[in-house]
Amino acid sequence: MRAILKFFTFAFFSLFISQSVMAAEHGTQQEAEALVIKAIAYLKANGQEKALAEFNNPKGSFVDRDLYIWVTELNGKALAHGANARLVGKDLRSLRDVDNKAFVEEVLAGVATKGKGWVDYKWPNPTTKAIEQKSTYYEKAGDLVFACGVYK
Repeated sequence: MRAILKFFTFAFFSLFISQSVMAAEHGTQQEAEALVIKAIAYLKANGQEKALAEFNNPKGSFVDRDLYIWVTELNGKALAHGANARLVGKDLRSLRDVDNKAFVEEVLAGVATKGKGWVDYKWPNPTTKAIEQKSTYYEKAGDLVFACGVYK
């Protein structure tokens, strides 16, 4: 009986610890919003050239676990993407998630009407490589759109 109790106690704590570690691997909505605000402030303080270089740096200060900054012009052209440099220079309006949702179009529409907000879609997680549910916070600053998403 004692061995069974020890086993279940160990199993419970192992599950608890693994869930805590998994939660620590994912950024939160508050962290995504804070990273966008930090990115906007960084651009204002350092200029566009230096800021975009830092946003595009996969080892830079704007990539944290599964959080990363992406920046587009109002026409959808990507200027920075912390997780996929191949998207820089591309028109992101054509991107669709696995359910064919035009989430960048939704971001641009939200920017035009509200200036900031959230959009939900499915996207590959750069750390797990799996398609996961994602919510992205976006905010307009000048003629640019700053975004950062969280995987759920």
